[in-house]
Amino acid sequence: MVDATTRFFEELDRRGFEPLLAKTSGSLRFDLHQGAQTTHWLLDIDRGNLQVRQEDREADTVVGTAPRLFGELVTGEENAIAALLRGDMTVAGDLRLLLQVERLLPGPPRSQGPRRAFTREVR
Repeated sequence: MVDATTRFFEELDRRGFEPLLAKTSGSLRFDLHQGAQTTHWLLDIDRGNLQVRQEDREADTVVGTAPRLFGELVTGEENAIAALLRGDMTVAGDLRLLLQVERLLPGPPRSQGPRRAFTREVR
């Protein structure tokens, strides 16, 4: 069974172009830390054109958090800005890139706006 994080990144890669990021370019690496293990997801954005890979390389912005929290972010159960302010997520580099990508995360179930909804995992 594919988890919510993998589904989120696969959907971004399949999408190829995201109109909400048409004026955005840069790279973000998401480091998901669980104990001694870290999973890396790299998102390259070139004026809205998206490419996702699972690799550990230099990026304009590096976001670090727990896999559980990131799963909650991509299902709309948690808010990225709130997690950042609480210190549950770290950001090194260009914070503006994270703020742009944050718009792709679903908001709370009853929110409206340009955010994208990703299917929640059924357990």
